[in-house]
Amino acid sequence: MIETPRVDGPRLTGRGAARRTELFEELTALLIAEGFAQLTLDDLAARLRCSKRTLYGLAGSKEQLVRAAVVHFFRRATVRVEAALAAETDPARRLAAYLRAVAGELSPVSARFFDDVAAFDPAAEVYERNTRAAARRVQELIDEGVADGAFREVHVAFAADVITSVMVRIQQRQVAAATGLADADAYAHLAELLLHGLAR
Repeated sequence: MIETPRVDGPRLTGRGAARRTELFEELTALLIAEGFAQLTLDDLAARLRCSKRTLYGLAGSKEQLVRAAVVHFFRRATVRVEAALAAETDPARRLAAYLRAVAGELSPVSARFFDDVAAFDPAAEVYERNTRAAARRVQELIDEGVADGAFREVHVAFAADVITSVMVRIQQRQVAAATGLADADAYAHLAELLLHGLAR
């Protein structure tokens, strides 16, 4: 996961910024719980108890609003995942903490949200970008563990390629289709496989 550029989010400065921030958090929570393909702007305004004009103050269209919410979700998740990582010093525990934190961030998210993201190119691009950034982060953590002697010697580029492939398959909903696993559960299983495979 990686923090995406600030330009992707809503403009939350000036008068009413606190209320717009609160509204955007409510919007993001609604979308990750229920998805967004079936919701119109009228639906969103009714559910959030605001006017459509207020929503247009966050973004110029439903599509832009959805993309901004997806960016916000991953940005917020990245901060928390990196905080969990920073709390560990042992390389094996750092890798475990990272993948389990990713799983923890994804666990409240509905399958419908992930299905809708996969079907909506601007949101899918955000998820893919974050997935590839997470894969790079995992490769860094494996490198760190091998250099420290906590992990056995492995071909790091190959391991990273395998991990990236699995993470992209999770992001593209292929793992869910093949196994029935939710994205969070798939990350948790990936963490276990990696830790057992890398252990000395």
